Amino acid sequence: MLRTAKVPILERIRHDPAQVLTAAGMPADPWQAECLRSPRSENMLLLCARQTGKSQTAAGLALLTAFLQPGSLTLLLSPTLRQSGELFKDKVKRLYIALGRPIPTMQESALTMELVNRSRIVSLPGDAEKTIRGYSNVALLIVDEASRVEDALYSSVRPMLAVSGGRLVALSTPFGRRGWFHEAWTSPQPWRRVKTTADECPRISAEFLAEERKSIGERWFRQEYLCEFLTAIGACFSGDDIDAAIVPGVRVLEFPA
Repeated sequence: MLRTAKVPILERIRHDPAQVLTAAGMPADPWQAECLRSPRSENMLLLCARQTGKSQTAAGLALLTAFLQPGSLTLLLSPTLRQSGELFKDKVKRLYIALGRPIPTMQESALTMELVNRSRIVSLPGDAEKTIRGYSNVALLIVDEASRVEDALYSSVRPMLAVSGGRLVALSTPFGRRGWFHEAWTSPQPWRRVKTTADECPRISAEFLAEERKSIGERWFRQEYLCEFLTAIGACFSGDDIDAAIVPGVRVLEFPA
């Protein structure tokens, strides 16, 4: 059996979870360090612009769980298998290799890995609900591109965490004022909410953002880079108009079917 206490890199990670990125030569931004150091019991919503490091953060959380919780199961869920496979291969596996494989694998494939401490990380497609219902006792469920994951699928995977008391981490850019991710972000439910816009990322230049604003237009720029939930194109009324029309405390009339 592996004596993890004698692996220096694991001791660094135990002392400071943000080291799961820093020790791999990928210094964590302040918001990433905050997420990596957050309590295991805390569910998180990461509302982040593209290329700000949200997938890298998710990879760090996946490896922290696998390294420090022997026998744990981490699931990576994306709208398609290609996306979840990319998260696993390009982020999780690359980070694992950069850390020097501190805990060896027993089994490894293009979509999964099982460590000798019996922890597993498994990639799943969001477009095949029947194939993912069989998982249980999940320690960490990561939902990538969460704003594009259907409400029904989200509702069907939540019970995976019921017995284990596992953690749910959802990461995404916005995709309109609709769906469970938008509702969760705007609800009073006790999520830890972390928002990171492109202009807050030290690796994205102001010149690049100015060019993008001109190239893709104000609406898409605000959604993709400023993380704004915008009304769907073609809607009769804007979200702001609808919000302004709602009077707190007034009971909604219900009519019989």
